[in-house]
Amino acid sequence: MSELDLLPSELEQDLQATVRDLLHDRCSPAAVTALYDGDRSLVPGLWKSLAHDLGLAGLLVSEKHGGHGASAREAAVVLEELGRAAAPVPFLTSAVIATTALAGSDTALLGDLAAGTRTAALLVPWSTAPDADLPLLGLDGDRITGTVTSVAGALEADVFLAVAGGALYEVAAADATVRPVVSLDMTRQLADVRLDAAPSRRVLADSSLAIRRALECGAGLLAAEQVGVSRWCLESTVEYLKMRRQFGRVVGGFQALKHRLADLYTSVESAAAAAQYASATLATGDPDVPVAVAVAQAYCGDVAVVAAEEAVQLHGGIGMTWEHSAHLYLKRAKSDQLALGTSGVHRSRLSALVDLPS
Repeated sequence: MSELDLLPSELEQDLQATVRDLLHDRCSPAAVTALYDGDRSLVPGLWKSLAHDLGLAGLLVSEKHGGHGASAREAAVVLEELGRAAAPVPFLTSAVIATTALAGSDTALLGDLAAGTRTAALLVPWSTAPDADLPLLGLDGDRITGTVTSVAGALEADVFLAVAGGALYEVAAADATVRPVVSLDMTRQLADVRLDAAPSRRVLADSSLAIRRALECGAGLLAAEQVGVSRWCLESTVEYLKMRRQFGRVVGGFQALKHRLADLYTSVESAAAAAQYASATLATGDPDVPVAVAVAQAYCGDVAVVAAEEAVQLHGGIGMTWEHSAHLYLKRAKSDQLALGTSGVHRSRLSALVDLPS
């Protein structure tokens, strides 16, 4: 493996503090829970604060197109904080995946994405791994027809990026039929998108490399979000066990629980290291990117699920209630575990990359 500096820079620490403060003020657990009752009023205002006011939508957009020209490391910092807050915003789907797919084009859409005035979503199922087959859409001139199921970020998107005939096309969301799907994680609700001879505009003549790069970047940075979920679960559980008393003792003093928390802590720190390495390789274009992403996704998703399960169980009865936040993180963790390729898919990718025998 290459030698990369994995320590956070002062800029990254400042960015983390800024995003955390904003989410603490404007993304309360009660408002997030309301999404499960169909109230999505939190999403537009929160996304505007992050995308426009803080300028985070343009992190990965080049300065030539009005963005900040930052790297995957800064995006990973943002995603960890979004995971820590279970924030219902399309940063990963629009500001990371869609933006990365468009990086090689000169479309004016990049400027709009950077400014936060529009959002975009790549028309692939949310479970699509970086090397998986893409949905087949029909192309007749500049008209695209077909249906793509379980698309993440579709409900917030103004523009869809569709792959047809080997090229990448922009399709206005107004020209598509978007049907929301009741999802396990309603903070990233999925939708089925149908195009019926929808007008489009070609932005890339050859989309194969761009789409693979976008999905790989998304998978690598999804690990940072999973680390954020894991950290919240671990930290909130430790704090609860420090004050919860049973049989006249602080529950956190029981040796069996100490062992469980110690095991969880080592797993979360290992996941953080894997996610940091993945973002560092993506930021520098290191040749080790495929291996780093596969390692991160093979490990971090499973750790996040275990951390969320432990949080629910160790909070006792309160952890099972609708009012407590634990269920938000369990649903986000489980949904993320299936996103952009399962851990098993990434282990299979990793085995081929490092020449392990089948």
